[in-house]
Amino acid sequence: MPIRNNIQDASSPAAPDEPAPDGRPVRRVRRGWVLLAACVVVAAAGGGLAVALTSGGAEPAAASAGPADGLHHTAVEASSSSDQCGKGWTDPKAGLQVFDVHNVATDAAEVYLTDSSGALLGEIDGLGPGTTRPIQVQLGRGSYTFRCLVEDTDAVNGPVVKVATGPAKGGPAVRPVNQHDVIPPTLTYQKWVARGFKGVISKVHTLQSAVDAGDLGAARKAWLPAHLAYTRLGGAYGAFGDLGGAVDGTDAGLPGGVHDKDFSGFHRVEYGLWHGESATSLKAPTDQLAKDLKDLSDQWAGTRMDPLDTGLRAHEITEDSIQLDLTGRSDFGSGTSLATARAGLDGTVELLDVLHPLLAPRDARLPQLEAALKTAGDDLDATRKSGDWRAPDTLSRAQRERVNADFGDLAEQLAPVAVIFDIRRTS
Repeated sequence: MPIRNNIQDASSPAAPDEPAPDGRPVRRVRRGWVLLAACVVVAAAGGGLAVALTSGGAEPAAASAGPADGLHHTAVEASSSSDQCGKGWTDPKAGLQVFDVHNVATDAAEVYLTDSSGALLGEIDGLGPGTTRPIQVQLGRGSYTFRCLVEDTDAVNGPVVKVATGPAKGGPAVRPVNQHDVIPPTLTYQKWVARGFKGVISKVHTLQSAVDAGDLGAARKAWLPAHLAYTRLGGAYGAFGDLGGAVDGTDAGLPGGVHDKDFSGFHRVEYGLWHGESATSLKAPTDQLAKDLKDLSDQWAGTRMDPLDTGLRAHEITEDSIQLDLTGRSDFGSGTSLATARAGLDGTVELLDVLHPLLAPRDARLPQLEAALKTAGDDLDATRKSGDWRAPDTLSRAQRERVNADFGDLAEQLAPVAVIFDIRRTS
C-alpha cells in the first residue's frame, strides 16, 4: 500500500456510467481525475513518493498558512520570473514539511519541486492567480529547485536551495515521463489491440453462425468467449468512440431500457439469449454487433491513442469493474459479470507489461501490485462452481467481501500508475 505521509487517499469514489455522445453508457475513461484529487501518493523508487496534486481553486493564501498540522510551513511564491519562482525559501530544513505556494502571476501556474536529478517530489497543477496551495514533502540532505510554469510563458527554475543538515535520505522522488517516453509503449499497445480484434471478430462470427443456424444453446456457449476477448482490450476503450458504446454499452439512460431500439451490442445479444428470445429476433442485433466490430477494427487502423490514456486506463479498468461487474450492473442474464472482471484483470496485466520498462524504475512497489493482480484473479477463479461462473449475488458473503477487498486494494495500488504517467509540461 502506498505511503500516506498524512496525505489524503487518492482513490476516487465510484461514479455513475458516463454516456457516450449518443446517450449510451460505456466503459469510460475519466480523464484528469488525478489532477482533481487533493493529494496523490505515488509509490516510487525508494519506497513511495508523496506527490501533492492540487487544483487551482480560489482559496485565499491565509487558509494554508496556519501551523494546525504541527508541521514546519514555508511560504513560497510561484511566478513566471526566475527571481520570484520559489522566492521565500530562505531557511531550508530537512524532514516532513509543507510549502505554501502562492501564485503571484496573473495566470494559472503549474509548480514542481524537484531534486538535483530533476526527479519530482511534489507538484501543484492549475494554481490560480492570487491563490495558495500546499505541497507536503519529506526532504533529506540535498539540492532542490522549484520550477514554475505559468500559462503562456516559458518555464522557469527558481534558485537551487541546499539542505545541508538532517537525514541523508528524504522522501523518494520520481522521474517524470514525457510524451516521447510514452509514445513507443502506446504504439506497441495499439498493435496488440489490432491483433486482438482479429480474435474478437472470429469469436463473434462463431456466435453469429450459431444464431443463424437457430442453435441458441451453441449461441449462449459462444457469447462469453467473444465478450471476454473484447473486454481484454480494455486499455483502448477511451479511443473507441461511439462504436465502443454500440459494441459494449448497457441500457442505462435509454428510455426504453432493454427494449429500447438503441440498445445494441454484446449486452443486447446477451439479454435476448438469456430471456427467451427466438433466434429470428436475435439475428438482427447479432449481425449489427458483427458489423460494428468490423467497423471498429477498420477504424482502429487509423486511430492514434493519446499517450496520457495508456497509464490512466490501468486504473480505470479496475474502477469500471468495481462499478459495473462486481455489482452485477453489467449482467444482462448470463450471470458472467465476474468473468468480465477477470478479463479486465487480464487486460490490465497486458497494459502493465507494455509499460513495465518505464514503470519499474519509478515504482518500487510494482512487485506488490503484480502480486495483488494475481490474488484478485485467483480469488475470482475460486468463485466458480463446477467450472461455471456465478453471478455476484449468488456468492457467499465471505467470497464477496474477499473479491471486493481485492479490487479496492487494486484501485488504490493502480492510482499511482496514473500519476506516474501523467504527461507534464516541460517548457
